[in-house]
Amino acid sequence: MSSAMSGAAVQWITMGGRSLRLGRRNVDALLMSVALPVMLMVVFVYLFGGAIQTGTEYVTYVVPGVMLLCVSFGSAMTAVSVANDMSEGIVDRFRSLDVGGAAVLAGHVTASLARNVLSSALVFGVAFLLGFRPRADAGQWLAAAGVLVLVIAAVSWLAAALGLLARSPEAASGYTFFITFLPYASSAFVPIDTMPSWLRGFASSQPVTPITESLRGLLLDQPVGDAPWRAVAWCVGIMAVAIVAAAVLFKARTRT
Repeated sequence: MSSAMSGAAVQWITMGGRSLRLGRRNVDALLMSVALPVMLMVVFVYLFGGAIQTGTEYVTYVVPGVMLLCVSFGSAMTAVSVANDMSEGIVDRFRSLDVGGAAVLAGHVTASLARNVLSSALVFGVAFLLGFRPRADAGQWLAAAGVLVLVIAAVSWLAAALGLLARSPEAASGYTFFITFLPYASSAFVPIDTMPSWLRGFASSQPVTPITESLRGLLLDQPVGDAPWRAVAWCVGIMAVAIVAAAVLFKARTRT
């Protein structure tokens, strides 16, 4: 048992390193992952911030939303990478080397985690330069980091499943559109009570809102209520469904 587990761990680490190296060689995507957080922070704070009233400095309000938007944009890269692997025949070569599908997919998820953690750090850095001043203590920082990593993991597994569902890299990128849309229809960028009445129910019930409220409340030392528990429940549920779906889709795509 321990030998099998250690072998699986080696495969996961190896596939994760492969995905990171592939991402590093993709200069366009690497530059975008670095430039996107900077561009989004500047656009939302300086172009939109003056017109949006949130009861506080807009840079303080919008930081969690920009982080989640970067995560959603990053999901497209993960989905495309998985779709590329499935369409280029490399997976058959891995299978001939006794590398399991779980390791291949986990490698893409690991690379996605690394990219998005870097992206989130850049968001914080740019936000701090623009006036963001978090008031969290050590425990709140840890809680916020835990929620954020869980979100990234859930979105990454969902993107991997979508990459398996798509029949081409172009389709995989398009399938992630709804992930990118969700932050806009939430409390990430504007208070929900400013939205049309028909949209408020959806905005309050979808997963991005409790995630945003958790991150915002923890970073600013504000009451969070049950938002963190709802955020964790959403992330765990999405990740569980995505992992099962990815396993089923991978088996179907590699059936011989």
